[in-house]
Amino acid sequence: MTPQAVLRLVLVVIAVLLVQLTVGLDVRIAGAHPDFMLCLPLVAGLIGGPRLGAVVGFSAGLAMDLFLPTPFGLNALVGCLAGFSAGRVSGYEAEHGTWIMTPVVALVWSAAATMLYAVLGAILGQPQMLKVNLGVVVAVVALWNALASLPLRGLMSWTSHRRSSPWQSELVSGDRP
Repeated sequence: MTPQAVLRLVLVVIAVLLVQLTVGLDVRIAGAHPDFMLCLPLVAGLIGGPRLGAVVGFSAGLAMDLFLPTPFGLNALVGCLAGFSAGRVSGYEAEHGTWIMTPVVALVWSAAATMLYAVLGAILGQPQMLKVNLGVVVAVVALWNALASLPLRGLMSWTSHRRSSPWQSELVSGDRP
């Protein structure tokens, strides 16, 4: 990544963190709120592949961990895993080229990552994470992240000047159309 792209990425992480801490925490449905910082690495993974997804997931999760009373690094771990795994799908998305893949991946991966977050939190000494209405939390986070994924995709595309996945390329000699 170029220094300009890194600076843009830092600005996007800070902007999404501010939105999460100001607006995101105030929007509650059945006691649960959206987690835009979880959606960011998912979109980054779709745009830039597994490595970018993992790096953005770790940095966004670490930034969020500074403001939460949960075990430090839990958000970073879950974000890293979510971003990496979403990045593994980026080849499929580029091959099929449909815009609907971004919200679908955000929906499914957000649900899985939220459940992973709760289970790991319980393992690390926060048993109340499994005592809340986890189904409602998973549904709210997944639906909000699916809605937020397309605007976040635009922001992440701006950071790297990419309009599509890095796996998409022109045909070279010997390839079949």
